[in-house]
Amino acid sequence: MRKIVKIVVKTLALSMTLAAVTQALGQDSNSDRDNENNLMMAMAWKQTAAEYRALYHQGFNLARMRVELALAQQQDDSLPLAIISDVDETLLLANDYWGYLITQGQDFFDDASWDRWVAQNRAIASPGALDFLNFCVSNSVEIFYVTNRDQGETTVQLAIGNLNAVGFPSVDAAHMRVLRESSNKELVQQEIREDYEVVALLGDNLNDFARRYYSTDVDQRLNLMEEDRDLFGRDYILFPNPTDGHWIRAIFGESEPAPSNENREILKNAAKRAAWAP
Repeated sequence: MRKIVKIVVKTLALSMTLAAVTQALGQDSNSDRDNENNLMMAMAWKQTAAEYRALYHQGFNLARMRVELALAQQQDDSLPLAIISDVDETLLLANDYWGYLITQGQDFFDDASWDRWVAQNRAIASPGALDFLNFCVSNSVEIFYVTNRDQGETTVQLAIGNLNAVGFPSVDAAHMRVLRESSNKELVQQEIREDYEVVALLGDNLNDFARRYYSTDVDQRLNLMEEDRDLFGRDYILFPNPTDGHWIRAIFGESEPAPSNENREILKNAAKRAAWAP
């Protein structure tokens, strides 16, 4: 009887040991996958870096200086002044959406969860955005919000709700331009320029400024940017965005690549485009 008990005890001990080892291996495996998330470094920077926030303050300080100069030079017969701004990652930040993707083990943008997130008004104002917009309004400078989003028939309502939730001024149909089926903002810009002198364009994406940047060639985008380098900090005020934008389209050929191993390899190759080989 004692022999049988000893065998049972040893068997149970062995089973528990194997279970513990298996569990540990499984945790290590999951941990490894989490630690390899493509979004990790970019989001750690966005979530914690004072430099990230400083770049927004720098951008809005530049924009304010441009407005102040335009106000000083304005003549009685001049067109009224206006600013045209992108919305997402320029005026509104979605850091907790990207953080959510990481907690879910996702490493590429997910359209379905984005639509759910947008409806909850969780976006926050980027550093300096509210002060700058209020400064514009107090000086009779119009603000036009131009965004390319698509959450179906409720897109405009949701966009207005997001902007109102953080207290931005002039949030109404007259100041909103929502492009559901296109990311080409030039037609809207031209329309606004017919009635206003546009002091500057604000965006996190070169395509927020000019359609010619809408390219699927990395080197072409780089070259086009260099041709326009004198415009940055003047006509174009650019804000940082290391998680999404048309720079991704230039790498993958599409703005929202699928979360596949093939695309992870493409991203890895882009990251080591220049690599020291001692």
